[in-house]
Amino acid sequence: MNIENTKAQMRKGVLEFCILSILKGGDAYTTEIIETLKEGKMIVVEGTLYPLLTRLKNAGLLSYRWEESQSGPPRKYYAITEDGDQFLSELKTTWDELASAVETTTSKTRFRHE
Repeated sequence: MNIENTKAQMRKGVLEFCILSILKGGDAYTTEIIETLKEGKMIVVEGTLYPLLTRLKNAGLLSYRWEESQSGPPRKYYAITEDGDQFLSELKTTWDELASAVETTTSKTRFRHE
């Protein structure tokens, strides 16, 4: 098995949760979202992020607005919606339960008697 592929799949599975969490802290444009994800070792490239942001927007979990930039073209700022906030709350509960279950399961030392 390829460990890098497995690690990438694990990160990919929680990307929506991370994006919604970032936007819970305030509106952000794509570059800011990517930088925050990279800081957290959730390596992501724009090609991965744009379709995910579009899917979250189409699901009503995000909205966006265009804002003029002093250093280039206008920027698209994303914001979490009320539905997105409720969805994030449910994801947080699920994450906490899952993290606890994984910690409980992986911290058990099992001995096999041969």
